[in-house]
Amino acid sequence: MADQKALDDDERMLAELGYKQELSRTWSGFSNFAISFSIISILAGCFTTFYFGWNNGGPIAISWGWPIICALILMVAFSMAELASSFPTAGAIYWWSARLGGRKWGWYTGWFNLIGLVGVTASVVYGSAAFLNTVLQIYGLDLGFINFNDAEHALTETFVLFALILSIHALINIFSSPLVAHVNNVSVWWHVVGVAVIIGLLIFVPSDHASFDFVFTQTFNNTGLFDGSTATAAFWFYILPLGFLLTMYTQTGYDASAHISEETHGAATSAARFCSSRCLAPAANTTVAIDRRSSVVSGGSSSIGQPRWANAARARSPDPVSTNRTGEPARSDGSQRRSGARSPGSASASWSGSASCTPCPGSPTA
Repeated sequence: MADQKALDDDERMLAELGYKQELSRTWSGFSNFAISFSIISILAGCFTTFYFGWNNGGPIAISWGWPIICALILMVAFSMAELASSFPTAGAIYWWSARLGGRKWGWYTGWFNLIGLVGVTASVVYGSAAFLNTVLQIYGLDLGFINFNDAEHALTETFVLFALILSIHALINIFSSPLVAHVNNVSVWWHVVGVAVIIGLLIFVPSDHASFDFVFTQTFNNTGLFDGSTATAAFWFYILPLGFLLTMYTQTGYDASAHISEETHGAATSAARFCSSRCLAPAANTTVAIDRRSSVVSGGSSSIGQPRWANAARARSPDPVSTNRTGEPARSDGSQRRSGARSPGSASASWSGSASCTPCPGSPTA
């Protein structure tokens, strides 16, 4: 009953936005949490970019950079959580941009987001391929048509593994959304247990540990720039910020909770809660639950969900996209049109109009 009520509330909330639900809600709140947690991936992010922090700044780029950058990123995450609670749509950030700022903002946001997703996906998969190639070299695997027993064709072999892993990921995402959810659920515990084991090994296995002074004050400049100096302004304003890429690269992907809003039960609550808590987990090994109730349909407000300005945004001109999700032209007066005799609050009401679609990256013209 609780799940059915959440489903009804989700559909009713989208109807209030003039948005007709089309995707199947098969993701639980935990699965919504899991996808952002898995995309952030402390293991993948830290292991593939640790050298950025170490060579561009040294220990201070990590010991100081991590909490400072995470605090700044958390501000963005909290802002996104408010938006996700008010507009839990599949389009997420580019839908919000088009709704609040106009079609041009939605178009540019959508394309920049797509470029970023392509880049970060390729980088993560290539890092996985490089790691797997090293493992296969250690075990001297020789398949006949490809030999991992030597490093002579390491780049070619890495690219083959990259293409293979990317293809597997693409097929799973295209044909089985529920499987993606299950994989992410497992990934959460894999990361929690894996990180705990690594931390335990680093604490208890080594006989010697770096001093407090080394961890929090030592600086390195192994870039070859500025004669390796760490005492110039160039180090603090150019080299050290490069080291912060370790944290910034790792802390990407928390918007995934918002992107799958239309596939999540109780999206107005779950997407907002997990969009922000994903940033706290890597920063402090904790999670935050934003205890609030979304009340879009009743027009209420709260500190983190359903902000008052969202009602004003909803009352302004409809979504500035010229067609609805079914391809039907919007009415010239910008109003919405509902088919059927049900009330606007009905979850089963069929809506059409200029506000009923997720804006697609198309033309930047207004």
